[in-house]
Amino acid sequence: MATEETVQLNELHAPQQASIDAFNSILPDLKGELAKLRRDHDKHEPEYFRAVKDLSDDDLTSFSSSDLEAVRVAVSAYGLHLFGKVKIPTLNNAYIHVRIFGSAKDGTDGSSADEREYKLHSIHTEEVVKDDGDRVYRAIFGKNDELEWFDT
Repeated sequence: MATEETVQLNELHAPQQASIDAFNSILPDLKGELAKLRRDHDKHEPEYFRAVKDLSDDDLTSFSSSDLEAVRVAVSAYGLHLFGKVKIPTLNNAYIHVRIFGSAKDGTDGSSADEREYKLHSIHTEEVVKDDGDRVYRAIFGKNDELEWFDT
């Protein structure tokens, strides 16, 4: 399994066409999973999505590939790991962080963009335990929040 310790993410940069194409290929899945994730978290820990609590699912998922503002990429023996920062256009300073995995299509080595297929790996949710034991949860990030390796 690829981990932060076993692969090197490149520097944050504007998405190039290959990243935009990968993002577009998982966009319907991403929108469905984001709405589902919010509904699931709202049942038990609504703080994750508190920043967007007044948005409808349609507003929350109104982003397109033009809202993919920045990416970081890592290559492992398993494939390509693409991390993206996506602007939620209906709010100021509201972003989600997504992870996409690209692997070789059957019968290819995956060395070119048209030989890869992409899947949504995860949408980042964060739980931070403060020194006093209090927990802070979020799935909505700001423009200045770093896009770092995540598994959740």
